Order: sequence, then structure tokens, then C-alpha cells
Amino acid sequence: MSDRLDRPKAEQRRPWHRRRKGSDRFGAVSEGIARFLGTPRFLVYLTVFVIVWLIWNTWAPESLRFDSASNGYTALTLMLSLQASYAAPLILLAQNRQDDRDRVSAEQDRQRAERSLADTEYLAREVAALRQAVGETATRDFVRSELRALLEELQQLDAEDAARDAR
Repeated sequence: MSDRLDRPKAEQRRPWHRRRKGSDRFGAVSEGIARFLGTPRFLVYLTVFVIVWLIWNTWAPESLRFDSASNGYTALTLMLSLQASYAAPLILLAQNRQDDRDRVSAEQDRQRAERSLADTEYLAREVAALRQAVGETATRDFVRSELRALLEELQQLDAEDAARDAR
């Protein structure tokens, strides 16, 4: 019992607990196989394999043949069926993993779009505030006209004061 207590729980290995890392590794390997199954290279390899199989079991000496044409190449049919029975689940697994990646990517894109929209709205409000502030600031011409009006007013007041003093 004491040998178990000196280790953290994370280090204890239990056969019924799956390790996430191993699951990911299996998924990655199966996805790689599924990707290879969809390549022209695989089709060429499979075609060459079938042709060699047919040629060997048709024209090779009778004692060296292992799949006879009289039985319809039963072993070849079984081999291709076995390959297909493994290919289909591997392809489905790869599609599921791709769907998971697409879902995560779509969620990240949605969050990025929301942030971008919020930033754009903020900038639009800031630009509107700047336009208002610029619209309320006095321009050079406005200041000059106000100064001229004040100057004329002062001159008029001086003229009125001079007229009162003269009386």
C-alpha cells in the first residue's frame, strides 16, 4: 500500500483508463492510412498487385500457384474484401477527425469575426466622435470673422465714446 501512496494519481496506470495520447496517435496513424488510400499511388500499387497476382496464378507452374483461376481467384477476392473492410472504417475515422477540426476552425473563425465586428463598431464610434469634435472646433476663418466682428464692435464703441465726450 505504501508504494502506491508515494506516487501521484496521474502516474498510476490502470488498464481500463484510456490514454488520450495513444488515442490521438491511433487516430493520426489511421488518418494517414486513409489519406494514402485516396492517392493515385495507392491505386497504382493496388493495380500492380492485382495484375501480378492474376499473372502469377494464371501462368506460373501449377505447383507454385496458390489461388486457382478455376475457383475464381477466391484468395484475391478475400484479400480485396479484407482491404475494403479496413479501408471504410479508416476513411470514416479520418472524416470524423476532419469534421472535428473543421468544427473547431469554424468556432475560431466565428470568434474572430465577432472580435473583428466589435473592433469595427468601436472604430466607427470613435470616427463619429472625432467628426463631431472636428465639427465643433473653430476653424481659422471662423476665428478671423469673430475677431473682425469684435474689432468692429470695439471701434463702434470707441466712436460712440468719442461722440459722447464731444458733447
